[in-house]
Amino acid sequence: MRALHTCSRLLLSLLATALCSACNGSASDTPAGEPPFPYQEAGIAELQARMTAGELDSVTLTDAYLRRIAQLDRAGPALRSVIELNPAARREAAQRDAERRAGRIRGPLHGMPVLLKDNIAATPMHNTAGSLALKTFRPRRDAFLVQRLRDAGAVILGKTNLSEWANFRSSGSTSGWSAVGGQTRNPYALDHNPCGSSSGSAVAISANLAVAAIGTETDGSIVCPAAVNGIVGLKPTVGLVSRDGIIPISFSQDTAGPMTRSVADAALLLGAIAGRDESDPATAGMPGRAVYDYGTRLRPDALRGARIGVLRNALAERAEIKPVLDQAVAAMRAAGATVVETTLPGEGAWEKDEQTVLLYEFKSGLNRYFQQWRTPVDSLATLIAFNQANASQELHLFGQELLLEAEQSGTLKDPAYIAARGNARRLAGPEGIDAALRADRLDALVAPTTGAAWRTTPGQGDAYPGGSYGAAAVAGYPSLSVPMGHAGGLPLGLLFMGTAWSEPRLLELGHAYEQLTRARKPPTFADTAQTR
Repeated sequence: MRALHTCSRLLLSLLATALCSACNGSASDTPAGEPPFPYQEAGIAELQARMTAGELDSVTLTDAYLRRIAQLDRAGPALRSVIELNPAARREAAQRDAERRAGRIRGPLHGMPVLLKDNIAATPMHNTAGSLALKTFRPRRDAFLVQRLRDAGAVILGKTNLSEWANFRSSGSTSGWSAVGGQTRNPYALDHNPCGSSSGSAVAISANLAVAAIGTETDGSIVCPAAVNGIVGLKPTVGLVSRDGIIPISFSQDTAGPMTRSVADAALLLGAIAGRDESDPATAGMPGRAVYDYGTRLRPDALRGARIGVLRNALAERAEIKPVLDQAVAAMRAAGATVVETTLPGEGAWEKDEQTVLLYEFKSGLNRYFQQWRTPVDSLATLIAFNQANASQELHLFGQELLLEAEQSGTLKDPAYIAARGNARRLAGPEGIDAALRADRLDALVAPTTGAAWRTTPGQGDAYPGGSYGAAAVAGYPSLSVPMGHAGGLPLGLLFMGTAWSEPRLLELGHAYEQLTRARKPPTFADTAQTR
């Protein structure tokens, strides 16, 4: 289903006409066989250098991305990664240019067009979580992280599609689909899946539709789409980035994080959005030195002397993944790292408790969000009834059994919930990741993020290959997915995991690995994948 907001559909149509008429033949690339996009694969530092030299301004860059969205996201390969454009984007860009001319540069993100997942509040746009129940909802203010982006000089370009309700509606869902935005397509093979739930953010950045994007994750929703779309995705420690203004699943596990084409850009974006916020109690636990100028800590020789533990789990032994992982391990060893094979104690032992936690916290958090933000639906029960009343649009591909299960859960004072939360965090964190790091005196753990993208089969669920990110998600610890290589033309990601607040070290290691291997290849928008 391709159901955009009426206003968004009109805006995109107008932009496709008006902006393309102003195009000088440089906004497209391989899909149309036209000259390459002039900012293809350009990172924040390069773009800032061009702006400093007077060769580029934010309005020109913003217009270029708007043209590219019109040509590739709605037309051409029809990626459907952008769910709504910010009608004030050009005005914001012009303001940043005026500040630059006046000598006021807010920082490395000054004038950089950024996309946001459509569960993050940003005025004047809607915030829908992909659901028709929220299609008219316009938040009255920005989320805390969005205000930080604006303060840092970023231009909010628009909102990205997602798996509806951040993929917490049905165990039989099709990732990357929402009733509002339709089905997002993987730019490496258009009939393959982009993974979820931050599918639109990952696809848009892989396809060079913006400089960077923000995704959100509860368990895999940043790093899985990052991996299968060939980009960098960072899930921060829970509490490093405020969740204020984000439609929730779980306050124990939810976080927002950067989705970029390079580790350096992820570091810069993280530095802009991280910080304490009184409205999110999780940020109160942040150590005094948790927030850094992450970009200044990156160095290409960071693997020298590092101790890395590679998890040889079932995913790592798959025929299409093992040789790529072996090459990654060899590259790290050649760069001076000590790489040892290790295991994660009790891997997966937390899964049942995690599901209990998510069901309880989803109900509590969503009801609170609906009330505080005065949304068109006022409770989870009302949302369930809305979906039933609009089943032909909302429930024709898969159901809402997770919503029904959550509605039947108890309160957060329920002993079953309290026990499950404690067990899950302990098993995944202190007795899982921390134990593995301590046993071999490791700086980080690495593993394949997930397998290659699978074919999208609407109404039949996902042929999900599994993932290595569950422990970090449940523990609330950081994880970083970096492009590792390809299988049958489809990207694979390498996941770096560490203990709480270890983002500086993970970014150092991920950057060094990225510079060593240069594994990212831009997508070619093929109709299907190569035969594997």
